[in-house]
Amino acid sequence: MNPEAILAAGYATLLLLVAVGLDRLARHAHNRADRYRTAGFRYHPQHDAWVCPQEEWLWPAEFDRHRRLVRYRAKPSVCNACPVKAACTTSPHGREVVRAVDPWPHSEAGRFHRGLALMLIGLAGLILLVETTRHHTPTELAVLAVPAALAGGLGWRFLDHLRNTPTGFPDPTPSTGLRLAAADRSADRSEHRTAPGSWRNSR
Repeated sequence: MNPEAILAAGYATLLLLVAVGLDRLARHAHNRADRYRTAGFRYHPQHDAWVCPQEEWLWPAEFDRHRRLVRYRAKPSVCNACPVKAACTTSPHGREVVRAVDPWPHSEAGRFHRGLALMLIGLAGLILLVETTRHHTPTELAVLAVPAALAGGLGWRFLDHLRNTPTGFPDPTPSTGLRLAAADRSADRSEHRTAPGSWRNSR
């Protein structure tokens, strides 16, 4: 068996491992940043709202169409009177928390790292394709087939995820909070705080 086929298979496998590691590292950094921004806050999907460590609710206030984020904001009068405001926010408009509406890789940074990973996978596939045309013995083809199959599977999976989060695609179905008018949100907030079946009274 030609040593070139073994070296090509090894190098292609290394490229695939680097691609997977790069994508996972970028995702981990993104998730860690999200956890840092929302540390101490709890999201309640049934109300589409966050609850801060002081048990105050943050409701949807804005949908950022460019960054595809929902911005949640607490009532300014509540935040400004909070005894721990200095450790929470300096904004006079209330504490804000953001939540992405799309799965990974939805952000520009996520799509950039996913693109780099796909480039490495494509390079590995190209190397394997060239080596396959140069070496035709069954043993050499078997050695090259393993990383080739891995490259094909990873490329399909990563590209499928990237296609599912393209730029400029239609807005998602509005969340519960975004469908409510300002007056309705205010009434709903009062209802959840005072109604016998509300989360706050069920503790």
